[in-house]
Amino acid sequence: MAIIFVIVVVAVIVIGLAIVIGKSLAAPKKIDSVKKLLKQGKNQAAAKLAKQIIAKDAKDYHAHYYLGKAYFLDGRKELALIEYAMVNENAIFDNTLPEISFRQEYASLLTSFDRNEEAMKEYLLLTKQDPTNANNFFKAGKLSEQLGRKDLALGFYKKCVSIDKKNAKAHAAIGYILFQTKQLADAKKELDYAISLDPSEYSCYYYLGKLLKDAKDIAGAVKAFDKAQRDNEFKQKALVERATCYIMANRLDNAEIDLQRAIELDKDGTKNDTLYARYFLASCFEKTRKIDKAIEQWEIIYSKNHAFRDVNAKLSEYKDLQTNDNLKDYLTCSDTEFIETCKSICQAMKFSSQQATLMKDGCVLFAVDAKDADWRNVRKQTNYIRFFRTPDPIEEQSVRETLDKAKSSNCVKSYIVTSSEFTKSAVSFAENRPVELIEKKKLESLLAKAMTK
Repeated sequence: MAIIFVIVVVAVIVIGLAIVIGKSLAAPKKIDSVKKLLKQGKNQAAAKLAKQIIAKDAKDYHAHYYLGKAYFLDGRKELALIEYAMVNENAIFDNTLPEISFRQEYASLLTSFDRNEEAMKEYLLLTKQDPTNANNFFKAGKLSEQLGRKDLALGFYKKCVSIDKKNAKAHAAIGYILFQTKQLADAKKELDYAISLDPSEYSCYYYLGKLLKDAKDIAGAVKAFDKAQRDNEFKQKALVERATCYIMANRLDNAEIDLQRAIELDKDGTKNDTLYARYFLASCFEKTRKIDKAIEQWEIIYSKNHAFRDVNAKLSEYKDLQTNDNLKDYLTCSDTEFIETCKSICQAMKFSSQQATLMKDGCVLFAVDAKDADWRNVRKQTNYIRFFRTPDPIEEQSVRETLDKAKSSNCVKSYIVTSSEFTKSAVSFAENRPVELIEKKKLESLLAKAMTK
């Protein structure tokens, strides 16, 4: 009996060992099957098999890694990130789970979710673990820029080109940082060198365009941004920048076309560049007195980002247009209608207009007191009335120019009427001088009187 008992015990132990060994041998085979399925592009089948392995051993981090990879290749990045994070926290890296490859993939995944601080940590590890890989330094430089550390970024880019001297992207990035820090000669040198290395590296033209635009070489900047559009990453940015060049050159129709194209490139409408495109488009509409269209753009921007530049102030500035048709007509009517409106305002001011001339952002009227208008033999005292319809506050320089022109025209007094406001310096300069400043609120009152006559 004792012998039989020993035999049974030994048999149980042998069978147990066989099962354990069998499982340990089967696991790598199953993992190899997952890898094979991924190579064949059968991502869902690979994920299913990886889940089966995990169901039997939740701590099989090789299976977690390949499950994450299957999710990523299948476009399910959120699920992929969960698996990669679990591997990062628990896995022991070896030949079957290489750390460098994993960290490159994990960093890329983190970057796609704008988790730049975490991605930066991964690239810092990679620069130490794989110091001869120039791309790791380039990626670290890009993230440093996004995190506002241009000094750190410049160091990474320089390290990148010390490893890969012909890396056009890195030379272009160095050039742009030098441009931002006002080292213009060195910046242009880097950008020109980047283009000489690779004329098809169109991102270089984007940075060169920025440099030329800042140097007021608008024609050169426009040509550079034309080429930059061939890079999908920079296409929207280049369109917005080229549009701002057109705005500087007062070619607003061209600017509007580019900005509309830039907006259409972002289907979700959430990118910061899209908000800038809408902002500059609103500016074009404002300058061409298409105020309703400008308000529409500001409202869209405000719905996406309440704190974007001065959009809230712009909406507040024009909120009266929703209820005040007179002010709206003043701002949006044609030049011919505008002249007639200004003549009506003159009447509300108890003047009789004698001569009207269109000017930039408005017009000038010469007028006399209404009571003197019918007395031909009486020497009439002429007043100089400058009308503005612009969203910008009237500066001191405009007041000075108005007074000078009134004086040269032998006018006894000047009036400046605006749909906006006056700067403090303008108000201060006007004190004790023969000029009266009529800002938006007073204009609204005069329009109300004029329209009732």
